[in-house]
Formats: sequence, structure tokens, C-alpha cells
Amino acid sequence: MKVLKRLESSKNTWIVLFVLILFFLLRLPSFFEPYWYGDEGVYQAVGMAVRDNKLLYKDIWDNKPPLIYVVYSVFNSNQFGVRVVSLLFGISSVFIFFLLAKTLFKDTKNFKIYFFSTLVFALLFGLPIIEGNIANAENFMLLPILAAGFLIFITSSIPTYKPSHHKKSSNSYLIPNTYYRILFLSGFLLGIAFLFKVVATFDFVAFLAFIAIVALPQKPKITNIKQFLKQIALFPVGLLSPILLTALFFIFKGGFNDFLQAVFLQNIGYVGYENTFIIPQGLILLKLILLLAFVFYIFKIRKILSLTAIFILVWFAFSLFNAFFAQRPYSHYLLVLAPSFSLMLGLILWDQKHKKAIASFLIVSALFILNNFYFFSKPITYYQNFTDFIANKKSVSEYQGFFDKRTPIDYEVASFLKSRLNDNDSMFVWGNNPQLYKLVNVVPPTKYVAAYQITNYQESVANTIETLERVQPRFIVITSNPESMPLSLFDYSAGVRINGAIIYERIF
Repeated sequence: MKVLKRLESSKNTWIVLFVLILFFLLRLPSFFEPYWYGDEGVYQAVGMAVRDNKLLYKDIWDNKPPLIYVVYSVFNSNQFGVRVVSLLFGISSVFIFFLLAKTLFKDTKNFKIYFFSTLVFALLFGLPIIEGNIANAENFMLLPILAAGFLIFITSSIPTYKPSHHKKSSNSYLIPNTYYRILFLSGFLLGIAFLFKVVATFDFVAFLAFIAIVALPQKPKITNIKQFLKQIALFPVGLLSPILLTALFFIFKGGFNDFLQAVFLQNIGYVGYENTFIIPQGLILLKLILLLAFVFYIFKIRKILSLTAIFILVWFAFSLFNAFFAQRPYSHYLLVLAPSFSLMLGLILWDQKHKKAIASFLIVSALFILNNFYFFSKPITYYQNFTDFIANKKSVSEYQGFFDKRTPIDYEVASFLKSRLNDNDSMFVWGNNPQLYKLVNVVPPTKYVAAYQITNYQESVANTIETLERVQPRFIVITSNPESMPLSLFDYSAGVRINGAIIYERIF
């Protein structure tokens, strides 16, 4: 018996080791990518400003919670360093996913099921198809979400009620302290994920719905609901703890209103833009109705479902809602769906009784995903580009141009500017390639670092003009749509043109 257990343990070790090595190899080329991706460019510019003691949201702006900028600022926006950290987060995520899959499918003697699910997740997260190679907010938030999901599921094996021998009433119950600690820790982890991106809220609600489906009776009464809310109170407390600490930091620094506007209020318009259907936000309302109907259906049929099926189905439904929440086609939104999607594939193999229904639900969902999202369509040539470059079969410019034809231009512009900028000189970039600030190692002089940020809000135009008149940067670099720039170039001369980019130098 001991020999069999050792063999099983050894088998699991080799499974994990194989998948982690594969994941590392898939991510390896990302360390050597040029500075090219727009979102990372924003994080890099903002991270440099934060490191230069500018207050986030008040002095330097973007619309995500603060942790992604903290990560970039710690590494001075060095892309290699940030992506190494992203790899470590990814490796840890794959490992936690393996533990979760093994726990969910624990009743099977066939290790191939949890190995298959883990392998699919590692491929989705490691390949560039849904931008696993980019150090975006989703890449960091998956680790705390997976850890929270693992903890939440193991609470289902903890006896929620325990007869009390310390009270006279036979209806009195005690709940193990372990249950409360796990709930608080799970909520806290989701609070950390929230501080990377607010959509972690949907994972919180998904796990809360799972607990409710498992804990509440078929026809809950007010007393049942009150008792349930009392039991799970530490879960939202855990979620709110890091968020409130962050809010207190900005209150102390005098930037709370800017924090509130950027992270919460301004995102309402962003989400609502593509979700108009008959009425503003009408499409969100429709998706929410479908989600609630599905969760209610799972609640009604829970007696014929296993805890594993309930957990995966509910989490997948909320993750699907999450991915479609903004109704935009950006592939990195699908990273939040990768864990539950991979588990759904395992569930089809594991739940023989309901596999047809589960497979049908997954196929319909996959068709919607394929029809609504962009995907990186060149995964093979991505790796070929890397191998050709390290084998000296491609020039640096050809290698950079694979990612974006404008990338070599950015590097040419940066090279020109670095040779002319003095230590105290500043520059302003009008374009949607704020990575130029990092390439030149100049902190952005303005609150807004990309042209789309400035043009989206009227107050940002006025703020940018006022700042530039005060700072008077030595260089203004226009890389896109010069006719849309609302800034005066009266004191500047168009000194150099580099493949469409225009560099204006101040006349002293």
C-alpha cells in the first residue's frame, strides 16, 4: 500500500514537473520581446512616474487599480524583470491549478483527467493565443483567484455545523474556526486580485454563489438566510480589507477622489460604451439575467449534481460573464476564463452522467467566444520569429517588426532622442505608444501618457495643455494622427521625421 502511494505521489510529481517545464518553455520567448505592446507601454510610463514619486491617479493617470503599476514601478518598468515576475506568477498559478483539479476530480482513479485539465490551462496561459505572454493585469490576478478558489472548495469538506455541548439548546451549533479563517483568507486573496483588476469581483460572487448553493436549503427561510450571512461574513470582510487599506492610503495622500474616479466611476462609461441594447447598459442587463437564471437552475438541480460539478459550472458561468462584461474583443479578457474552461473539459471526462449536457453548454459558449474575440493567429510563427532571431537569421529590425510594424520606428526615435536629451530635459509623446518614455528613460511630464487618454475626456485635454505650457518639454514627438493633437506647436520647430514620426524641438 505504501509503495502504491509513493508511486502515485511520484506520478503526480512528474506530471507537475512536465507541465511546469512546458509552461516555462512557452513563455521563454516573451523575455526577449521588444517594447511594443500598448497596455504594457502605459504601465511602463505610469510605473516610471510612480517610482519618481508622482501620486497615482492624481499626478499620473490610468484607469486600473494600483497593483499593476506597483509591480512595474518596483522594477522601474524594466520589461524583462516584469515578465520574469509574470512567469513566476504563471508557474505558481499552474501549480495551484493542478492542486485544484486534483481535488475537484479526487474521486477518479484516472490521473489523466486532472493532468489533461492542467495541461490545457498551461497551454492557454503559456501560449500567446490569448496574450499569456504579455505582463497584463490578468496575468497577475489569476494566482490569487486560483488560490482562493482552491480554499473555497476545500471548505465544502469541512463540517459547517457541529453540535454544541456548551449550550442548552439542541438547536445550537458551532462552526469550526478553520472555516472562518479560510473564508477570510479567500476573501483577502480576491481583494488582492481586485487591486490588479476590478473584474475579480465576479470570481468573488461566483465562489459566494457556490457556498450559497451548497449551504442553503431548497426553500430557504429568512432565518436560514440570516444564519448563512452570519457564517460567510468574513468572506466579504477579507475581500474589502486590502481595498479599504488602499483607499486609506489615497485618503492620507490626498488623492482619494482621483482614485475613486479612475478605478470606479470612469470605468462605467468604458463598460457601457459597447453594451447599449435598447437602453444604455441594456446588454449587460440581458447577460446578467441569463447568468442569474443559470445559477438559479443549478440551485434547483443541485441534488443531482456533485460538488465538483456545481463549483465548476458556477465558476465557468461567472467567468464567461466576466469575459463578455465590457463587450470588447480583446483576447487577454479571456485569461480570466482559462481556469474554469480547462476544468470544464475535465468535467466532461469526469462526470459521465451529465457529460452530454456539459459538453453542449461548453460548445455553445466556445462558439460565442470564437465569434466575439480576437486571437493571436500566428502562434507558430511567434516561436519561429524567436528562433530565427537567436540564430541570426533575422535582423533586429525584422524581429521587432514581427510584433508591430511601428516598433522599429519607436526604437529609431528613441535612439535619436537619447543622443540629444540632457539629464534635466523632458519630452512629450503624442501617440498611443507610451513605451517610448521607457525606451528613452524619461518620466512623462503630463498626467496622461497616451493620446487616447487625452482625447477621451475634455478635462484631460485642458490638463495636458496647462502642464505642457508650464513644463515646456524640449521635445514633442508625434507618432500618430498629428491633425487630432489639440496642442500648440508655436514654440517648436519640426526638426526630424523618422518613418512617419515627427520630432519637434523647442525653440529657445
